[in-house]
Amino acid sequence: MKKWIYACTLLLSCASSAGQAAGTPLNYPVVMVHGIFGFDDIWGVDYFYRIPQAMQQEGAQVFVASVSAANSTEVRGEQLRTYVQAVLAQTGATKVNLIGHSHGGPTVRYVASVSPEMVASVTSIGGVNWGSRFADFMRGQVPTDSASEWLIKQGLDTLARVIAGVSGSPQRPQDSLAMTQSLTTEGSIAFNQRYPEGMPSQYCGQGQSLATNGVHYFSWSGAKPFTNALDPIDYGLKLTSLVFNEPNDGLVSSCSSHVGKVIKDNYTMNHLDEVNHTFGITSWFETNPVTLYRQHMIRLRQLGL
Repeated sequence: MKKWIYACTLLLSCASSAGQAAGTPLNYPVVMVHGIFGFDDIWGVDYFYRIPQAMQQEGAQVFVASVSAANSTEVRGEQLRTYVQAVLAQTGATKVNLIGHSHGGPTVRYVASVSPEMVASVTSIGGVNWGSRFADFMRGQVPTDSASEWLIKQGLDTLARVIAGVSGSPQRPQDSLAMTQSLTTEGSIAFNQRYPEGMPSQYCGQGQSLATNGVHYFSWSGAKPFTNALDPIDYGLKLTSLVFNEPNDGLVSSCSSHVGKVIKDNYTMNHLDEVNHTFGITSWFETNPVTLYRQHMIRLRQLGL
């Protein structure tokens, strides 16, 4: 029992949480989940930059989870499931609203599929729900079981461990090869067959807003890799977008992001704009990303979530 309590405390020490907020409280806490090479916060800088604070103003009690920066969807999903159990134990809530960005999209879907009794809603933002052509490209460039594959894996795994270290997160297993395979089209389709809830019946379609497991599903994404010349990251995302032959945010295609009710899939945002990075440097001609999250809190509250 003592070990279980200690584990809960350790997990929740990485969370960003709030008590009563200015807005009408949501019925269930919100748990946010980062994508690949992500974190909860590093030296006070949130992965979801200034977003949890804005959501708290709309009445949400927000926790920011920390899972492996690089690993398979199932491994990350099991880590998140344990984290959600700890949140429920601390708050006394019966369910949570899950929000995942990038690889966080299928990660939160996993928890909703295997433990739907703990989940009120799933929101996927720029989620890799049908795979990423960029992951396909990367996997196709490196021969399987080669020396180059081993070297790249060691480098990426080390990067993931460094990110976990500087963010003060618990040390978790890192496996960049498993991560990449999960994000390929082949890996994503296999995952969808095992955990189909909320997924459209065909690519670029709409899924059920209320799935058969009783969980509400939502998604949105950007479709503009280059949005602000002042953001140095945009140049890299413009380059990665060249492997796509359809609208995309630099790392994920608009159609691949679809799950549940698609709120919009062509915001003038790239993959990092979707979480208000770099440091809030986003398009001057689009709705501020933070506003989208605030609006979504209102949407969840209206649904009694």
